[in-house]
Parts: sequence; C-alpha cells; structure tokens
Amino acid sequence: MTIETISRRGIPAGVWALGFVSMLMDISSEMIHALLPVYMVAVLGTSTFAVGLIEGIAEATASITKVFSGALSDWLGKRKLLAALGYGLAALTKPIFPLASSIEWLVAARFVDRVGKGIRGAPRDALVADLAPPHLRGASFGLRQSLDTIGAFLGPLLAIGLMWLTADHFQTVFWFAVIPAFLSVGVILLAVREPERPKELRRVRMPLHRDELRRLGPAYWWVVAVAAIFTLARFSEAFLILRAQSIGLAPSLVPIVLVVMSLAYSLSAYPAGVLSDRVDRLTLLVLGLALLLLADIVLALASGIAALGTGVVLWGLHMGFTQGLLATLIAETAPAELRGTAFGMFNLVGGVALLLASVLAGALWDIAGPEATFLAGATFTALTIAGLFAIRSRLTGAGRGKV
Repeated sequence: MTIETISRRGIPAGVWALGFVSMLMDISSEMIHALLPVYMVAVLGTSTFAVGLIEGIAEATASITKVFSGALSDWLGKRKLLAALGYGLAALTKPIFPLASSIEWLVAARFVDRVGKGIRGAPRDALVADLAPPHLRGASFGLRQSLDTIGAFLGPLLAIGLMWLTADHFQTVFWFAVIPAFLSVGVILLAVREPERPKELRRVRMPLHRDELRRLGPAYWWVVAVAAIFTLARFSEAFLILRAQSIGLAPSLVPIVLVVMSLAYSLSAYPAGVLSDRVDRLTLLVLGLALLLLADIVLALASGIAALGTGVVLWGLHMGFTQGLLATLIAETAPAELRGTAFGMFNLVGGVALLLASVLAGALWDIAGPEATFLAGATFTALTIAGLFAIRSRLTGAGRGKV
C-alpha cells in the first residue's frame, strides 16, 4: 500500500513523509545518544551531574531556538525551508561525534545538534497542523510521533548490534549514525510539499510582539502551563540509561533501555492520538501522568532487569499518551497564522523546565543515588495530577471542548 493510497483514506502524504523524515533523523540521533551518557561517564570520566547539566542545556538550547524559528515561519509563511535547514544542520554535526577527542568537542556537537533540532521543531509541527484535516489532527500528530519513535527504537537497536560486532568500539557506531541523518535531509527536500498559505489568513507583522502573543489566548497559555509543570516531573532519558548501568547492565547492552522505551512509545502514540480525537483529552493526559508516576516508583525501587524493564515500558507508554496529545492541544488552541510561534513558546517553556528537571535529577543522583532521583520525579508527577484536577474548569473548552 503506497503513501498516496493511505493519504486518500485520511492522513495526508505530507504528514507521512514528515514522519519518515523524523524517523530517519531519530535513528541517527539515538544511535549516538543511546551510548553518549555511558561514553562520557565510563570513557571520558564525566560526572553524572555534568551529564544532567549537559543534557539539560542541550534540550533548553533546542527549545529556545524553537521560539525564533517558529515565529520566523509565521512571518515568512514558509515552514518547510526552516525545517529542512534544521535537519541539515543536525546532519552536519553527526561526523563530529566520532571525531571528538575531548568532552568539549562532544558538548559543542551536542549543542549545535540541538540548535538544528530547535530550528526544525516548531516549523515542522506547525506544518503538520497545516497539512492535517481538523478531524484527523490528533491522529496526524500521533502518527508523526509514532514514526519518530520507531526511529528512536531502531537507533539503539542498531547501536547494540554494532557495539557487539565492533567489540564496543564507540566511534565506529557513531560513524554509522551519519548515514540516516543525511537520508533524512533528502526525504524532506524531495517528498514534502508545503501547502499554499490561505489568502484569507492574517499576515503576522511582528513576530513575538506582545500583541501577537496576546492573540494566542488564555486556553493556549493554560495548556502551556500544564505542560511546563508536567515537564518538571520528568527528566532526560539519559537517566534511564544511567539507571540501567547502575543495576549492572553491560555497556554494549545499555541501549536496550531506549529500544524498549521507544517500542512502548511508538506502539502507543498513534492509538492515543486517534483516541484523543474521540474522547476527553484531560482524561488521557491524567492517564499518561499516572503511567509516569508508576514508572518513577518502579525505577526507584528496581534492583534487577525485570523491574528495570517494567519501569522503562511504563515510561514509554506515558510518552505515547502525552506528547502527541500536548502537540494537538497547542495546534487547536492557537490561531492558524500563529502556530509556529505557539509551538515555539510551548517548547521554550518546556525546555527551561526540562533543564531544571535534569539538573536537579543529576544533583540528586550524585548526592543521594538513583532512588532519590526517581522518587523526586514521582513526587512532582503526583503534584501535577493534583494540579490538573484543580484547574480542570479553566481547561474546559480548549481543543474543541475535549479537554
């Protein structure tokens, strides 16, 4: 069955193509990121606190960049150009990882790679919203997220196989990761067509001006606030890798953590997106948070592989039930001409929260161990769930009355 055939039945071909673009880039990124925390700690002697700080800064950098790229895409009325530029920049950083001889080079490469992610993120999400029919918007975001996460599943799996074949030679695995990154750039250039901007759509004159931000409306800002609190409750997946290492998993097998998590994520993201088009979205969001709460508790108490695997699966399921849903809510509570700005602000706030969460997680790990890190995550999650119920009335009406 071709993409064109599937698109006639519902989800447009452009959304599928963007999903495959994300999948290829994620294969490349996760081949590297699945090994990078262990490489920094075990090979380069970096502290766990430093890993948390680096990961937090990297993700915050991506989020800050998304604000400007999203607003620029609204002003230009061109989203594909910026998305392709972001994917291209990320692809160009990939050869630096196998060539780096010090932590400084790795940090620089990670930083520039996240700048590329920031440039592409908001325009790509806004492009998905522009391409998707309103009645299939949740399914479209779920599909793109699912394909993206299939890449996050295949990347660590390839890393495991290559680590075994090369006798744990990190640099060789990093070199293989270069290939799918450049394939990703080729797909977005050749297979994605940006829809024409509707003539009746208001032109954005001053991106990020307070008058434009005011147009986003209270429902949008409540969704952003909920997402920020939720992000404080979780932290970088690098800590899942370090948790596996702390239990005694061999370095060549540590990427299996991301394989399992991403498989659970990819299998749940699309069904959750389809479900979000039909049922109360707040209920789904609470369900996702409950899964995170369970994941944190299991990972805090884990002493063996079975408990670790259970916690990682729960973590992946919580991602599947929340990430596409939050993107759908942003798309539906923001004006069409300001979707780039809306996704940019959403990611900025989330990035700052992720930076704080990752730094706190790293500090707790160094001071009190992994149990304290995951129990703190469980505490924040419980507070987020309580807060959601407290502000339910303010969220009612966002996203066509389904929140």
